[in-house]
This record gives sequence, C-alpha cells and structure tokens, in this order.
Amino acid sequence: MERSPNREGFEAVLRSPTVREAILYEKMPKGKVRCGLCERRCLISPGARGFCGTRMNLNGTLYTLVYGDLSALESRPIEIKPFFHYWPGSTALTYSTWSCNLDCVWCQNWTLSKVKPRPQTARYYAPERVVEAALKAGDEGLCSSFQEPTLLTDWNIQLFRKARTKGLYCCYVSNGYMTLEALRLLWDSGMDGLKIDVKGDMETYRRYCGGVDVEIVWRNAREAKRMGFHVEIVNLVVTGVNDDDECLRWVIERHLKEVGPETPLHFTRYYPAYRLNNPSTKVETIERAYEMAKEAGVAYPYIGNVPGHRYEHTYCPECGETLIKRFGYRVVRYRLTDDKRCPKCGYHVNLRGRYVKKPRILF
Repeated sequence: MERSPNREGFEAVLRSPTVREAILYEKMPKGKVRCGLCERRCLISPGARGFCGTRMNLNGTLYTLVYGDLSALESRPIEIKPFFHYWPGSTALTYSTWSCNLDCVWCQNWTLSKVKPRPQTARYYAPERVVEAALKAGDEGLCSSFQEPTLLTDWNIQLFRKARTKGLYCCYVSNGYMTLEALRLLWDSGMDGLKIDVKGDMETYRRYCGGVDVEIVWRNAREAKRMGFHVEIVNLVVTGVNDDDECLRWVIERHLKEVGPETPLHFTRYYPAYRLNNPSTKVETIERAYEMAKEAGVAYPYIGNVPGHRYEHTYCPECGETLIKRFGYRVVRYRLTDDKRCPKCGYHVNLRGRYVKKPRILF
C-alpha cells in the first residue's frame, strides 16, 4: 500500500472537489477498510492508499481521489476502442482519469495509467459538463477509456445516469478486473457496452501484469454477457510473451466457452511501449491467430493495429459476404439490412445500436 502525506496534507486533499467518500468498501478492525471496487480487494490501513493509488483511507473512511478528475477528453470513433459491433460508425466522447489496478509492462497509455492522482492540483469536471460536451460535439455516446475506467466508477455512475436521459450510449474499455458488485452498479446506471482486454493465459498475467487472476476476467466477461452487456474481447498479441500457438489457442477456447462464438474477438498488433522493447508483432502472427479463431468457430474474429488489412472487415459467418468494410478506424461501407441481417443470405448479425454515417474525417 502507498502511504499518504501528513495530516495537513489530508486536510488539503479533502478540500478538493475530486475527493468524495467511495462506494463499495467495508470498514474493518483497527481503522482499516476493505476496498470492493476491483478484485484486488485491497485492505487499506489508515493514511494509506490501495494498489491503484486512487482510493485512500482517512480515519477509517475510504475516499476516491479521482471523482471527476479527468486526464483526457476527446471525441473518437468507436472503432478505435475497438468496438466493431457496437454503434458502428459513431463517435464517443472519450475520457480518462489516472492510474491502473494492473501493472502491464507493455502499457500503451502509460503516461496516464502510471501516474497517481494529485487532488490538490486536480480540476473537477461535473457530469453535466461532460454530457453537454458530447452533445455539442455531435457524439452518440460516452466511453471511459485510455486507463482503467473501473477506478472512475464512482463518478461514471452519476455521469451515465445523466447521459442516458439525453440518449447517449455509455461504455467501458477495461481490463475486466472489477468486482461483480461494481459491474452490477454500472449496468444499473445505464452502461451497456464493455470491451475487455484479455492479456493472455495465467502465466501472462502472473509474469507481466502484476500477478492478478485471469479467471476473474473471464468470469466478468461471462457475467456481463448474462446481464445484457454488449461484450467484445481483445487480445493484444505481444512478441515473445503470448504469441505462441498454445497461448492463442487457450484464449480462443476460453472465449468460446465463456462468451460464445457470436462475441467478437480482436487480435491486435503490439508495438514497443513503456518497459517492454520486444519487436513489434509480425503481421503473420496476427493472421495466424485470426485463422485459428475462425477454424475453432469464432464467428467474428478481427485483426487490429494493421490499417487496411482485409481482416478488419465484418464478413457474414454463413455465406462469407462482406457486410461492413473498414479502413483503420472508419466504416467505409455498411451493407446490413435495417434489422441487422446479411443482404445475401439473411443471417442475423450480433450488433448493438445502429449504424451512424459520419463525414469522412481521418483520425
């Protein structure tokens, strides 16, 4: 646990509008608290923070330090998440806070996820302000992304409730390590899209992601589907880490078992970042993962971070017809019928929301 500043520092922290009493925690003996936001379930002593550094115990009360503390805010295409079967063609006002509850050595967004919050200098964003910004920008929804959105759940719940009254969709790009209690609160608040990054097998998580349990991630993916979330799974294929056939096959088999063949599965290309300098993943490796998934029965496998590749497109699982053609993060052709069927054979495609035709803007 990270020890916090002295009592004078505590008082300064409490004056920040981004500091609020946290949801999902339990008071324990000797002034300690048990956090129930993610499955680390940190036991936090008085004057200390949990693993993520965003929740602090002050005199036996747990506080979130990132309530409305945003590190980034911008409109982005939903395909960049990637969500390929959720409001295709739309844009989402995308935002983040600080830090993470995992410690992946290849983190692509480490400038945000490896920074602990500083409430004394934070700038507070009211939920109403973010909803207004999304509507003004012409976005169809909101997406909590860039770093782990679970850490912003206290604020996101309030944001999503307001957003849904204005017709905006709400989604997470997550590592999937939240508790079931947090997942249920998000569903009840109006969130219905969840993209989960599966890093690899048990050994991948143990060696490269801070020793957490991949079974929790699969449990949450399964339970999210059961609740009614639209779920898409992403596996970043990292050279020398999780790119062998055994690991790829394990991810594919678990995907089929836990979330089923109709759930999209994206294999994305790794580029060196943060503390890992392994070579970029070979395109041939990503293609092999795609073919393995297709042969195993995944209806909608995809390749990511390879702009212009033919495996960015959506093909009909029944007849092979091209249904949605993409280039990078843009939909360039959409051929599904109004009831989301293949125009050639009538196969119904698993897709949430509606197609949004946007001006051709390069992101």
